Parts: sequence; C-alpha cells; structure tokens
Amino acid sequence: MEEKFGDFRDLLAYKKSFKQGCLVFELTLSFPFDEKYSLSDQIKRSSRSVSANLAEAYRKRDYLKHFLLKITDCMGETSMLK
Repeated sequence: MEEKFGDFRDLLAYKKSFKQGCLVFELTLSFPFDEKYSLSDQIKRSSRSVSANLAEAYRKRDYLKHFLLKITDCMGETSMLK
C-alpha cells in the first residue's frame, strides 16, 4: 500500500511563517524612503527565509542531520525578526 505524504504547505509552521512573511512585507512598505533599500531589504529576506528553510527541511526530512540544520536556520532567522 502506497503512503501519501502531504505537502510542506500543509504544515502549520509553514502557513504561519508564510503569513508572517507577507505581513512583514506589507509593514516594510511604510518604512521611510531612506530605509527602503537597506534595513527593509534585510528584514524582507529574513522573513522569507523562514518559510523557504521549512520547505527545504520538509523535503530533507529523511536525513536527520540536514533536517535539523534547516530547522536551526529557521530559528536563527526568526530571532532576527524579534
């Protein structure tokens, strides 16, 4: 019997990180013009990185060390957003 796994987009953590990334993007649109290309760029990249790393971790879930590395990367990126 063939097992079917869901997609990484079904993960609650992915859904929340993606939604948060969208909110961060919207928030950075209100930054002053002089901050538009320095601070806001880093914040946007960091917020997108969380969901991207979760997706990669999900794809590598059979390889424990790689999975844990990507989860650790997610945690590092979220600490930048606090």
